Amino acid sequence: MRRAAFLDRDGTVNREKDYLYRIDEFEFIPGAPEAVRMLNEAGFLVVVVSNQSGVARGYYTEDDVDALHRHIDGELAKSGARVDAWFYCAHHPDGKGSYSLAFRCRKPLPGMLLEAARRFNIDLEASVMIGDKLVDMEAGAAAGCRTILVRTGYGAEQEPGVSSGTGVYDDLLAAVRALTGKEGK
Repeated sequence: MRRAAFLDRDGTVNREKDYLYRIDEFEFIPGAPEAVRMLNEAGFLVVVVSNQSGVARGYYTEDDVDALHRHIDGELAKSGARVDAWFYCAHHPDGKGSYSLAFRCRKPLPGMLLEAARRFNIDLEASVMIGDKLVDMEAGAAAGCRTILVRTGYGAEQEPGVSSGTGVYDDLLAAVRALTGKEGK
């Protein structure tokens, strides 16, 4: 079985922007590409798990999400980093059509993590969920993963609600340095 680093996307890997789907609005949080590369080098399967309710609300399409993910892959490759798998939930209770139907993938539910574990033979207890929201922590805990909150995105304002046992770091790079034992390097 493999261990994974489950990463939230918006506010964790890239700067938080409402309903981000346009490539020209994408911007990494400083140090994120290096952090992803460090996870790759440490043997973690890097899996991004992201709620994308903008699809359900009709703001953009799943093709737009996929195009942005391909762009991010290309930008990460420039730093020798890679995301091994992308999972996103396009559903929302206020969504349109089939996107408003019952769903199990939307965080705080652990559906995306459980599906990734099934597909990629991931040991959830040996894995970590890193994100900037309490729903990320809830999804990770429900899946049986270690949890880490980053203070980027919404993390600083959500930090008071974090349960004991969840690590808290300034950003993804600091979290990954601590996780891989390379703090201060």
